[in-house]
Amino acid sequence: MKTSDWITLLATRSGPAPRHLVGRRLLAAGLLGALASGAATLGLLGLNPALAGAPAALVTKLAYLLALLAGAALLLDRLARPGASPRRALPVLAAALLGLGATALVSLAEAAPAQAAALFWGRSWASCPWRIAALSLPALAAALWALRGLAPTRPPLAGLAAGLFAGTLGALGYLLYCSETSPLFVLVWYTLGIVLAGLAGTLLGARWLRW
Repeated sequence: MKTSDWITLLATRSGPAPRHLVGRRLLAAGLLGALASGAATLGLLGLNPALAGAPAALVTKLAYLLALLAGAALLLDRLARPGASPRRALPVLAAALLGLGATALVSLAEAAPAQAAALFWGRSWASCPWRIAALSLPALAAALWALRGLAPTRPPLAGLAAGLFAGTLGALGYLLYCSETSPLFVLVWYTLGIVLAGLAGTLLGARWLRW
């Protein structure tokens, strides 16, 4: 059979493409990743009993992470589609970073000079990024699985997006345990953990998402 005949046969008998395939796969990956991250946090680290004792800090963390998750999900969605530009996700990610950055600057300006170091380092800076990165691994596996069934044409970038998406889910799970309340701490050390997950996704995506 000639190549042109084979292409015609595939085109005429393939049937319509499934609707909302990208959204369904990414939603499934997100739900699985969120459940796994939350369960791992509760099982390995436990629930912070004072979580509701600082509602302003909790709302700030949630707002930042949910905004990052929206941007990472949009980035992942765009990179899962051949020819789609990922630029639409950049303003969402930038807005999340700038919003928390402004909050951190205000808290730093209002704090006494002796408290500035504590706002930056907190009590768990050495472990926080690594815990977030570790908690993101189930979500990263789920996101890469979702991408394997789609059509990413830029594997390293798609892997980076999967890692950022998973890292944000890992950070949301870690939130159940973390007792840090400083916006500056969250901006630096939470974000570093998410970036570590992004780097892992880049390396794995370059290998596992190749056609």
